[in-house]
Amino acid sequence: MYFTDRGIEELQQRRGDEEVSLAWLGDQLQAFVDVHPEFETPIERFATWLARLDDPDD
Repeated sequence: MYFTDRGIEELQQRRGDEEVSLAWLGDQLQAFVDVHPEFETPIERFATWLARLDDPDD
């Protein structure tokens, strides 16, 4: 198990029944980077990865 798996599992347990919009998620990611600017690059990569999931060229 990766260390990040614990955070993902906690997210699923605490908020797994909620429905959120991608706009809400984007707002939360921006707020996180505002507080933790050292994570800007990984958050950017994650957001780009999510945005391109259905793009066969990526």
